[in-house]
Amino acid sequence: MAERFSCPTCGHENDAGQRFCGSCGSRLVLTCEVCGGANPLDSRFCGNCGADLLASTASEPSGEERRVVTILFADLVGFTSRAERLDPEDVRAILTPYYTRLRQEIEAFGGTVEKFIGDAVMAVFGAPVAYGDDPERAVRAALRIRDTVGEMNAADPGLDLQLRIAVNTGEAIVALGARPRDGEAMVAGDVVNTAARLQTAAPVDTILVGEETFRSTRSTVEYEQVEPIAAKGKQAPVQAWRALAAARAPGERRALGVPMIGREDELSALREIWDHVVVHRYPHIVTVFGPPGVGKSRLSAEFAGAVAAGGGQTIRGRSLPYGESGAYGAFAQQVKQVAGIFDNDRRGARRAGGGRPGCLAHRDVARPRYERRACRRSPHALPLRETARGSHREPATNLAPLRGPALGQSQPPRSLGVACLPHPRDALAHPGTGPTRPRYRPAGLGCRAPR
Repeated sequence: MAERFSCPTCGHENDAGQRFCGSCGSRLVLTCEVCGGANPLDSRFCGNCGADLLASTASEPSGEERRVVTILFADLVGFTSRAERLDPEDVRAILTPYYTRLRQEIEAFGGTVEKFIGDAVMAVFGAPVAYGDDPERAVRAALRIRDTVGEMNAADPGLDLQLRIAVNTGEAIVALGARPRDGEAMVAGDVVNTAARLQTAAPVDTILVGEETFRSTRSTVEYEQVEPIAAKGKQAPVQAWRALAAARAPGERRALGVPMIGREDELSALREIWDHVVVHRYPHIVTVFGPPGVGKSRLSAEFAGAVAAGGGQTIRGRSLPYGESGAYGAFAQQVKQVAGIFDNDRRGARRAGGGRPGCLAHRDVARPRYERRACRRSPHALPLRETARGSHREPATNLAPLRGPALGQSQPPRSLGVACLPHPRDALAHPGTGPTRPRYRPAGLGCRAPR
């Protein structure tokens, strides 16, 4: 007779090997986070690897909380009837790479795959980790999934995969301790049901988004409004928009066309440093740091506009915490701008500088050999502080020059580099190093004076 033991919570008899009680759902064993081994509830250390079990369980969040999350639903069209005619091994051969690619794209944008239901995928953005741009991440992930399926069909025409995608944003109850990989549900709320209804009503190979998602991303994504959807179980028709393509690069925002207020002193400080660069022919680096939303990007954009108006050249680069951006993503963008290379250029054209006049490949490279020597670099720290809300904002300029040697040319160019970071400690660390990406978006701006 198989061994049975009682649940310490309700006393129900459970079979050996069960991790949770079949009556009340209480935990029956402690799972080691290091090796995955099962241990009795009264164990202090793992019997397989010796890891501290209490330390791992103490750090796990527990309970539930209300959050604003974004739900992404993706479902293959007509695959159920197709799978009925296929061998189970053939079905698995199709779905396995499909699931793998979708999980990669969703997780690359900071989302979490909650469940796979047949040929449907449900992902959550904003839980367990929330970012300030979760709706945008979800829509960009949906656009990337649509392109990925197209790439899979192009590589293997026999797949002929078609899908519908929906993205919806709203409040939900989030289970903080849920483990989606173990099949535990993470979110619950009407936002999930509405996303499922939008996905069902979406045309083939189309992405539909709800009203809250549209309002949060309409400045970065191109949309086309569709007729309201009479969703099952909803009292009123659901407003929906079709996502067409990304209107701007990740991290870029639409210019509002309104004057900048409250940052005159900081902008003047940047202009003074720029004038010093032009006159004395010494490059400078300025680091602008402050909390998210304080105006770092707006300040750098205003300064770049002033430099361009004076005949200077501005080069921009941005490192993103998601997508295909890496540790040197910002630098790679700057090199492409200087070389006149576009992302849609072929590899051969990239080596030739895109084949366009004015790029590096068409410029005269016969230059005198400059002697490398140590030149002076003057980094500056420009903090931006949040001030009281209202029409008047106190300036927060505090330039702290830091001296440091750097290798340069005997005739250094007249250039100024502006780096935007969310906190001073991030300016001391190299962004993007290691296996994980930073959660912030450091941006770099290079300015060069006219010759």
